[in-house]
Amino acid sequence: MQFASDNWSGAAPEIVEAIAHQAAGHADAYGVSALDRAVEDRFNALFEREVAVFFVGTGTSSNALALAAVNKPGGAVFCHRESHIVVDECGAVEFQTGGARLMQLDGPLGKIDPGEFKDAVSRFAPNFVHAGQPMALSLTQASEVGTIYTRQEVEALTAIAHERGLPVHMDGARFANALVNLGENPADITWRQGVDILSFGGTKNGCVSAEALVFFDPKMAAELPYLRKRAGHLFSKTRFIAAQFQAYLADDLWLRLAAHSNAMAERLRAGIESSDKARLAWPSETNESFALLGREQAAFLRKAGAVFLEWPRPHGLKIEEGDDEILVRLITNFQTSEDEVDRFVELLGARL
Repeated sequence: MQFASDNWSGAAPEIVEAIAHQAAGHADAYGVSALDRAVEDRFNALFEREVAVFFVGTGTSSNALALAAVNKPGGAVFCHRESHIVVDECGAVEFQTGGARLMQLDGPLGKIDPGEFKDAVSRFAPNFVHAGQPMALSLTQASEVGTIYTRQEVEALTAIAHERGLPVHMDGARFANALVNLGENPADITWRQGVDILSFGGTKNGCVSAEALVFFDPKMAAELPYLRKRAGHLFSKTRFIAAQFQAYLADDLWLRLAAHSNAMAERLRAGIESSDKARLAWPSETNESFALLGREQAAFLRKAGAVFLEWPRPHGLKIEEGDDEILVRLITNFQTSEDEVDRFVELLGARL
């Protein structure tokens, strides 16, 4: 019963087969092989326009390099205070940009409040050198608390950003999970709503170590080849990342994997809601679920083989915790089985 993280999952068989297929023979290095070019064209088709695509090995590098590409002296990046770039990336954005600040915003359930964003960015008076200058808005889709920005919510935030001339970055580590839930196509939830740069995740959804940095206006990516090289993320044998994305995007594998993860999370949440031994902490919409468990109950579940993480309470979320309760995060992935979920729910009802 593995619910610790979708980073703990293995790789989809189709992805492994694609890597193995590239193991024999030779191909041009540093991103110029025929396979690299073919996958770049596949991204063009996926997003229904010409894009610039750069393969990297981690989501952290993708986010940091995206924001480094639009960096300004004294730059300020507006983001939710619970976003991954704030709480889980060890200052990577600040490092790759040479000191950009992360202006942390609030908003319900992990999503930026448009009014707060508008107020925060308006505090930067033009040409007031002492305050520095706004440089970007970064959205997390899906959010770090398992919620999803709707198309209308994305559009409202990007409109405010573009009024101030700010590019919009989207951290899409779980972009596939969000997309499946929304029932949208990739273009309609990104560039058609004003997103300029997307960190397109694969690792959490069946790939081995494959992330893509997508610029919807290739001109914005002029410095990215140098930034990526300097950061140590220009892989020589990039065809092994390209091969993963070739398989990932073929026949909608990426969406089928994410749909399974989401479905298992829905099954898990339904089981928790039906139990008198646990309760959901807040509504979530993707493969992340958050629940309140008694400490004794949590210890019993772990002893029985369930793996999950105790989680810090997100800032600003009012949760009525009992004296003996802890907040836990439960993540399903493409490998999660119905049997695992049902066994966990069965154990919730067991007499301690």
